[in-house]
Amino acid sequence: MTAITRRQFAGGTMGVAAAAALAACAPLGGGSTRGDGLTVVVVGAGVAGLTAARDLQAAGATVIVLEARDRIGGRTVTEVRDGFALDLGASWIHGVDGNPVSALVADAGLGTIPTDVESAVGYDVETADGLFDDALLARAAVRLDEAVQRGYDAEVDQPLQVIVDAAASGAPADQARLVRYLAASAIENEYAGPLSELSAYWFDEAEAYGGGDAMIDGGYGQVPAVLAEGLDVRLSSPVTAIALSDDGVSVTVASATIEAHAVIVTVPLGVLRQGAIAVDPPLPAEHQAAIAGLGMGSLNKVFLRFDSVFWDDDVDWIGIVPPAGVDPWVDWVTIGRAADAPVLLGFAAGDLGRWVDAQPDAAVVASALTALRTAYPGAPEPLEVLVTRWGADPYAGGSYSFAAVGSDPAMRNTLAEPVGERLVLAGEAASREHPSTVHGALLSGQRAAAAVLDALGA
Repeated sequence: MTAITRRQFAGGTMGVAAAAALAACAPLGGGSTRGDGLTVVVVGAGVAGLTAARDLQAAGATVIVLEARDRIGGRTVTEVRDGFALDLGASWIHGVDGNPVSALVADAGLGTIPTDVESAVGYDVETADGLFDDALLARAAVRLDEAVQRGYDAEVDQPLQVIVDAAASGAPADQARLVRYLAASAIENEYAGPLSELSAYWFDEAEAYGGGDAMIDGGYGQVPAVLAEGLDVRLSSPVTAIALSDDGVSVTVASATIEAHAVIVTVPLGVLRQGAIAVDPPLPAEHQAAIAGLGMGSLNKVFLRFDSVFWDDDVDWIGIVPPAGVDPWVDWVTIGRAADAPVLLGFAAGDLGRWVDAQPDAAVVASALTALRTAYPGAPEPLEVLVTRWGADPYAGGSYSFAAVGSDPAMRNTLAEPVGERLVLAGEAASREHPSTVHGALLSGQRAAAAVLDALGA
């Protein structure tokens, strides 16, 4: 698999900056009394909210976590089917070296399952043997890399669709087809937004940890479960309004109002964009512009369980170059390999992801199987399916944020900037260094807790 990221052009400075960001946001730790006498409401029991709540409680504050769903975790949730864990949202620890999620997982005694993007096989029905032509794929990757670099250097920001179209135009037909495949696999399936909306300037502006990626044995949902231990988490409690005053905050849930000294709001960007929570006085214009300017993508998953394995089960990834007229289900994961389960996972991002949001299971599975059968013609109907629809989820509004055309990374800093002394936004969208990741959400929660204590703590 070929990945195209700004990191290819940024040298080794990313790791240094990431380490500095982590050191600056180290957990507040037990024994502190800075929060004594403070009551803080945290809106949202995802990783950002639970992290903020734990740090505040460790500092002596009284913390109430309000969660709209009937479960914790937000977009980090695991469903167990027949003893097999399926991660519906977050799946990987991206970069295990120095990653705060890695540290949390190790401290909790959880196991990990390394995966390798180089452990892959690729299918292309246009070649003589039906497999990737590696030399042709490499030339297509160079062509796309060069086009992406020109997008970075252009005088104005533009949609990545323009960049991809330019890379494909004028190329031989077989190479152009692979350029579009790579764009779907390495860009849309990575950043979740459609090419027509992703910023050519900033789509991959993020820092990264090294050491490869790993899944969590038993599912990522164990992370919020660990974070929630000992916290006052109130489920099925959607917040509808927040009123700010010089003396404190009033947080409305159904017909009840909770008074506190401060509130940390960790709902996803998609929920902020819906205006589901009324804030009085309204958020500053700069915060509103950031909410409107950043994008919210849909990266959906379809899990297919079969009677037995018929695919290449000695690799982690299966790539499929879709023939003309076939939906771009280009990336498949042999998700059941470690547990010897006949389960495949397909990804749908960008426009395809949004299409999945609005379709019934039958239509989604038919679309996915059409692509899968170009690589494995004898693929039978699955025995069981599970389809995610994050964009249709009212408490998510999408999978994670992305850099939209016309946006700027500074917008994420703006989102993280406290509103006065009593309101802070947090979550992956508010992480400039690590947007769209669980570790970005975790670090954002730490920052938010620190901001409240800096403003109001002893």
